[in-house]
Amino acid sequence: MADPSSYRPAPGQIPDSPGVYRFRDEHRRVIYVGKAKSLRQRLASYFQDLAGLHPRTATMVTTAASVEWTVVSTEVEALQLEYSWIKEYDPRFNVKYRDDKSYPSLAVTMNEDYPRVQVMRGPKKKGVRYFGPYGHAWAIRETVDLMLRVFPVRTCSAGVFKRSAQIGRPCLLGYIGKCSAPCVGRVTPEEHRELAEDFCDFMAGRTGTYLSRLERQMHEAAEEMEYEKAARLRDDIGALRRAMEKNAVVLADATDADLIAVAEDELEAAVQIFHVRGGRVRGQRGWVTDKVEAVDTAGLVEHALQQLYGEESGEAVPKEVLVPALPEDAPALAEWLAGRRGSLVSLRIPQRGDKKALMETVHRNAQQSLALHKTKRASDLTTRSRALEEIAEALELDSAPLRIECFDISHLQGDDVVASMVVFEDGLARKSEYRRFQIKSFEGQDDVRSMHEVVSRRFRRYLQEKLKTGEWSPEDGEEGENPLESPPESPLENSLAEDDGRPKRFAYPPQLVVVDGGQPQVAAAKRALDELGIDDVAVCGLAKRLEEVWLPGEDDPVVLPRTSEGLYLLQRVRDEAHRFAIQYQRNKRGKRLKAGPLDEVPGLGESRRQALVKHFGSVKKLRQATIDQICEVPGIGRKTAETVAAALARSVPAGPAVNTATGEIIEDETPPPRVGAPPSGSWGTSSERGTEQ
Repeated sequence: MADPSSYRPAPGQIPDSPGVYRFRDEHRRVIYVGKAKSLRQRLASYFQDLAGLHPRTATMVTTAASVEWTVVSTEVEALQLEYSWIKEYDPRFNVKYRDDKSYPSLAVTMNEDYPRVQVMRGPKKKGVRYFGPYGHAWAIRETVDLMLRVFPVRTCSAGVFKRSAQIGRPCLLGYIGKCSAPCVGRVTPEEHRELAEDFCDFMAGRTGTYLSRLERQMHEAAEEMEYEKAARLRDDIGALRRAMEKNAVVLADATDADLIAVAEDELEAAVQIFHVRGGRVRGQRGWVTDKVEAVDTAGLVEHALQQLYGEESGEAVPKEVLVPALPEDAPALAEWLAGRRGSLVSLRIPQRGDKKALMETVHRNAQQSLALHKTKRASDLTTRSRALEEIAEALELDSAPLRIECFDISHLQGDDVVASMVVFEDGLARKSEYRRFQIKSFEGQDDVRSMHEVVSRRFRRYLQEKLKTGEWSPEDGEEGENPLESPPESPLENSLAEDDGRPKRFAYPPQLVVVDGGQPQVAAAKRALDELGIDDVAVCGLAKRLEEVWLPGEDDPVVLPRTSEGLYLLQRVRDEAHRFAIQYQRNKRGKRLKAGPLDEVPGLGESRRQALVKHFGSVKKLRQATIDQICEVPGIGRKTAETVAAALARSVPAGPAVNTATGEIIEDETPPPRVGAPPSGSWGTSSERGTEQ
């Protein structure tokens, strides 16, 4: 590992002008390429205290052994040179999108004497017109099959074409009218090329003019009583309209645009691109990349634009490019795109209307693409095995942690404090083992104390299971201490089913406990295990800010490599615990906000609560009723009526509700519940429900 100060250039050596720089390792391999408006300011940012750098940046500068730069005159030149060097050197610390060569495109080989329509994959060739890419090859073939009726362009291979020319007989498509049969001279090379150009124009979105021309020819043929020709033109128009319907109109103003959306997490990002031509989605593609450098959404967009249009020119670059975030040097990028297109290109963020709605659709596709990629990665047995081995090696465990449990605390400003426990076995989530906890030993916000309580309750329950099966006894702990003296925290956790041969909720101990947090949370979890006398369960914490792994009693974290499958698995476990805790906390908060005085009456169910409110008309009138009047409600006995009256008496509001705008007192005349209305607790005033309007 190199010390960046050993190769840091003197400040006066670095020019204060636009340029491109390269970091090289000790073997002179280029490991990172970047550009800057001011080389002096940008390079100075790399040579600061390592503690202040992003972990990925710190890894790069300590891997490098030298830095060099090239001065250019404009930012556009810097952009072009950066793209060329990234493509040439393939540096390991630059974001590189996995290419989309597996996506099929509709290609027309205009570089041949007799252009051919076909499905093509792989790198683009000069002189070939491309449309797409499409999600599936069959989608292209369906479109082509409809189009060949109107544009009978050659689709056969070179061998079939040559064979038909030798024998003087066209192939089957020539006999059924889906090929103009240039192989046997039915059309001249010029006429066939004109057909291919019309085909390309129609696919490029210039459909209105051509359809109008066909309709005019159809009417003229009908007026001249050439009904067979008119019928054939009518069928041609129908075929073209069906081909157009396969690409629904998404932008009514016949816009030509590319929409780029990004979905990302700490380690990976997915990019989705929709190609809209003539207001219709003509193609779609997507990439997934590892975030090997410290880059935000705008930086990911810039890299995507470079890869998407670096080899394109002319109409392949649209008039408008819509992105979720503008890169820092957006004007230079727009100028670069305009240079590749040959005319002005608009680079902007959609703010409203159809374009913003379509951008949201593209973003959902990007999110699904990232989720699918993660699912495939997690389902790979070899990858999961490697991840568990890397975790065991990094944490110095005796064996791979086949069962991992992760705990997370969630609250809203100290209210409704809850915790979650998620379980991963053999690298896969086991949702039937997930558990939720309410923090009950104290009130307020204290994540460390909450973590201690939750871990204690979970492993106290584990010891209870072992005690029941005879695998453990209190005498096994420290003398004079019984870790099971504390009562269970809730009836839910204490519900011991009869011995039916099935494993109990907390019967299996994990090999590794992961907590969401840093040193304080890890210390609390370890202290809970020590108090219970459990010494065969490893503990670690994953701090979200820098993705550092903390171990008990260690002053420095364990930093796993960015490409580590072990770090990826720990992140998945942590994120799942966070999601589960947030979901429980929101549900709990929602129920509390909806709760009313009747919800606190024990034994009073939803049906009888609604019956009470419906009978009296409002909670206010119910509060004013006598016990005998409450007993008149069907299904309400005297004991229940007394309980209801007592509960309502305890929940008398502090004062009447006041309209702060007018100063008038708001009467609580809540109407009876409708069919399908919310629970009765939501029928009172805001003060009765304990919520704020």
